[in-house]
Amino acid sequence: MSELIDPLPNWRSVWRAQARAHPHTALGLSVGALAVLLLSGASLYRAAVGEIDGVLRLALLGGAAGFLATALGALPALGLNRLSSRWEDTLLGLAAGMMLAASSFSLILPGLAAGEQVMGHAASGAALVVLGLALGAALMLGLDDFMPHEHLHLGVHGAGGNRISRLWLFVFAIALHNLPEGMAIGVAFSRGDLSVGLPLTSAIALQDIPEGLAVAMALKAAGLAPLRAMWVAVASGIMEPLGALVGVGLTSGLAAAYPIGLGLAAGAMIFVVFHEVIPETHRNGHQTAATLGLMAGFAVMMVLDTTLG
Repeated sequence: MSELIDPLPNWRSVWRAQARAHPHTALGLSVGALAVLLLSGASLYRAAVGEIDGVLRLALLGGAAGFLATALGALPALGLNRLSSRWEDTLLGLAAGMMLAASSFSLILPGLAAGEQVMGHAASGAALVVLGLALGAALMLGLDDFMPHEHLHLGVHGAGGNRISRLWLFVFAIALHNLPEGMAIGVAFSRGDLSVGLPLTSAIALQDIPEGLAVAMALKAAGLAPLRAMWVAVASGIMEPLGALVGVGLTSGLAAAYPIGLGLAAGAMIFVVFHEVIPETHRNGHQTAATLGLMAGFAVMMVLDTTLG
C-alpha cells in the first residue's frame, strides 16, 4: 500500500481549500462530528463507571457478526475468476434493499416510538428522529466531500484524491459504506433491546455476505491480486465493530439521544444507499436486475424484522 505523497501541512491546505469551496458540507460535517463526539463522550463516561457493560458487549458482538459476514463473503473471491457486472450489480442491489428496510423497520420505526415516549407527543417525537436523519445525512455528505475515495464506476471523490494511491481510495470508499452499518448496530443495541438489535444485526450481517463478495471481485477487476483483494475486503469489515462502538456512544447519554441516534444511523445508511450504491448498480445498464435485487433484499429484511422483532 502506498503512503500519502504530500506532507501533512499540504493536506491541511487541501482541506481548507475544500472547506472554502464547500462551506455548507463543511458546516454539516462539523456539526455531525461534534454531535458524535459529545454523545460518545457521554457513553465513554458511562462505560468507565460500569453502567453499560452489557450493552457494549452486545454492540461489539453485533459488529463482530458484520465483520465475520464480510469476511465470509470475500473468501470465494480467491477461487472465482470473474463475477459478471450484472451479478455484481444484483448483489449490491440486494444489499441496498436490506439496508433500506433495516433503516425503516429497525431504526426509524423504533425511533418514532421512542421519540413519542420521550416527548409525550407523536409530532415532537418525530421531530427528534428527523433531526437525527438530518445529522446523519450531513455527516455522510461531509465525509463524502472531504474523505478522498474512489468508486469503480463513479470516479474519485473528496479532497486530494489525486494524492493517494488507488488502493487507498478504494479502502476509504469501503469504509464509508461500512461505518454507518456499524453505527446502526451500536444504536440498535444501545438499550439492550434484542427485539430492535437482533433483526437489524441479522439483516446487516446477511447483506454483508454479498457485499463482501462484490467488493472483493471489484477490487480484483481493478487489478489487485486475488489474495490482496480478499484481504482488503475482509479488513474493511473492521469498520463494523468500530462503528458499533460509536453507535452506542450516540445513544447512551440523554433520553432524547436515543431517537436522535436511531435517526442519525438511519440517515447515514439511507444516504449511502442513494448517493453511492444505487448509482453504481445503474451505471452499467443493469437497472432492472439491480432493482429486482433491491426489492428482494427489502422483502427479506421485512420478513426478518417480523420474525425476529
